Amino acid sequence: MFEFLSFRKFFTPMAMQILFWIGVGICAVEGIAIIATAGRFSSALGIINGLLVLIVGPIAVRVLCELIMAVFGIHESLQGTREP
Repeated sequence: MFEFLSFRKFFTPMAMQILFWIGVGICAVEGIAIIATAGRFSSALGIINGLLVLIVGPIAVRVLCELIMAVFGIHESLQGTREP
Protein backbone atom coordinates (compact mmCIF):
# COMPACT_ATOMS: atom_id res chain seq x y z
CA MET A 1 0.00 0.00 0.00
CA PHE A 2 2.87 2.36 0.82
CA GLU A 3 4.31 1.82 -2.68
CA PHE A 4 1.10 3.18 -4.23
CA LEU A 5 0.97 6.16 -1.90
CA SER A 6 4.62 7.05 -2.51
CA PHE A 7 4.26 6.56 -6.31
CA ARG A 8 6.92 3.84 -6.40
CA LYS A 9 4.47 1.43 -8.02
CA PHE A 10 2.11 2.61 -10.71
CA PHE A 11 -1.63 2.02 -10.77
CA THR A 12 -1.94 2.47 -14.53
CA PRO A 13 -0.50 -0.91 -15.64
CA MET A 14 -3.15 -2.72 -13.61
CA ALA A 15 -5.92 -0.39 -14.70
CA MET A 16 -4.88 -0.71 -18.35
CA GLN A 17 -6.32 -4.24 -18.56
CA ILE A 18 -9.67 -2.98 -17.32
CA LEU A 19 -9.63 -0.05 -19.73
CA PHE A 20 -8.72 -2.40 -22.59
CA TRP A 21 -11.73 -4.64 -21.98
CA ILE A 22 -14.02 -1.62 -21.59
CA GLY A 23 -12.74 -0.31 -24.93
CA VAL A 24 -13.30 -3.68 -26.61
CA GLY A 25 -16.83 -3.79 -25.19
CA ILE A 26 -17.57 -0.30 -26.48
CA CYS A 27 -16.26 -1.25 -29.94
CA ALA A 28 -18.42 -4.38 -29.97
CA VAL A 29 -21.58 -2.56 -28.91
CA GLU A 30 -20.96 0.30 -31.32
CA GLY A 31 -20.15 -2.03 -34.22
CA ILE A 32 -23.31 -4.08 -33.66
CA ALA A 33 -25.37 -0.89 -33.38
CA ILE A 34 -23.97 0.41 -36.67
CA ILE A 35 -24.70 -2.91 -38.39
CA ALA A 36 -28.24 -3.02 -36.97
CA THR A 37 -28.96 0.54 -38.06
CA ALA A 38 -27.48 -0.06 -41.51
CA GLY A 39 -29.41 -3.30 -41.89
CA ARG A 40 -32.66 -1.52 -41.16
CA PHE A 41 -31.98 0.97 -43.96
CA SER A 42 -30.36 -1.60 -46.32
CA SER A 43 -27.06 0.25 -46.40
CA ALA A 44 -24.13 -1.91 -47.49
CA LEU A 45 -21.67 0.86 -46.61
CA GLY A 46 -23.05 1.02 -43.07
CA ILE A 47 -22.65 -2.73 -42.66
CA ILE A 48 -19.04 -2.50 -43.85
CA ASN A 49 -18.42 0.36 -41.41
CA GLY A 50 -19.89 -1.70 -38.57
CA LEU A 51 -17.68 -4.66 -39.44
CA LEU A 52 -14.64 -2.37 -39.54
CA VAL A 53 -15.48 -1.06 -36.07
CA LEU A 54 -15.84 -4.65 -34.84
CA ILE A 55 -12.50 -5.72 -36.32
CA VAL A 56 -10.26 -2.65 -36.31
CA GLY A 57 -11.64 -1.06 -33.12
CA PRO A 58 -10.26 -3.63 -30.65
CA ILE A 59 -6.92 -3.63 -32.50
CA ALA A 60 -6.70 0.15 -32.21
CA VAL A 61 -7.59 -0.01 -28.50
CA ARG A 62 -4.88 -2.64 -27.98
CA VAL A 63 -2.26 -0.54 -29.78
CA LEU A 64 -3.18 2.52 -27.72
CA CYS A 65 -2.93 0.53 -24.48
CA GLU A 66 0.43 -0.90 -25.54
CA LEU A 67 1.75 2.58 -26.30
CA ILE A 68 0.77 3.75 -22.84
CA MET A 69 2.34 0.65 -21.29
CA ALA A 70 5.54 1.28 -23.29
CA VAL A 71 5.86 4.70 -21.70
CA PHE A 72 5.63 3.12 -18.26
CA GLY A 73 8.14 0.42 -19.27
CA ILE A 74 10.59 3.08 -20.41
CA HIS A 75 10.11 4.91 -17.13
CA GLU A 76 10.82 1.76 -15.11
CA SER A 77 13.94 1.06 -17.19
CA LEU A 78 15.21 4.57 -16.63
CA GLN A 79 14.54 4.29 -12.90
CA GLY A 80 16.64 1.10 -12.85
CA THR A 81 19.61 2.85 -14.47
CA ARG A 82 19.38 5.81 -12.11
CA GLU A 83 19.56 3.79 -8.90
CA PRO A 84 23.09 2.82 -7.76
